[in-house]
Amino acid sequence: MSVDKAAISKTVLELEKYFNERWSAGDNRGYLGNYAGEISYFDPSLKDMIVGRDEVIAHIDSIYSNPHIVRSEYLNPVVHVSDGGDFAVLAYNLDTYVLDDDGMERKLRAWNATEAYRLIDGAWQIVHSNWAFTRTAMEAIAS
Repeated sequence: MSVDKAAISKTVLELEKYFNERWSAGDNRGYLGNYAGEISYFDPSLKDMIVGRDEVIAHIDSIYSNPHIVRSEYLNPVVHVSDGGDFAVLAYNLDTYVLDDDGMERKLRAWNATEAYRLIDGAWQIVHSNWAFTRTAMEAIAS
């Protein structure tokens, strides 16, 4: 059986954009509803990884508020699809924009995002999520 990696890449990227647009508009349930039971999650505000759907949802619910993002730029997306077609890793940069007090767009955040999707019972679910700020170190370091 031949795996259509291009179609899978497109599907995963479209899902990610859909979840992110919901998040930006004040509805975090797109992402949260798609997390697999065994999800592992890195949040830039935490030292340790969170494991388990209920734990990740509880964490996000405790910190989430409507970000009122008016525009997002999905930069440099790369999707790696397994030969079997049941696993895909999406990595991209995300710039988010909000309106300032004068109604002008300003960049809110710049992220490095990595999402691992697995095909579970016919649906693509996120099994690992890693969100990091694009600029955290003041100089280039290797360790």
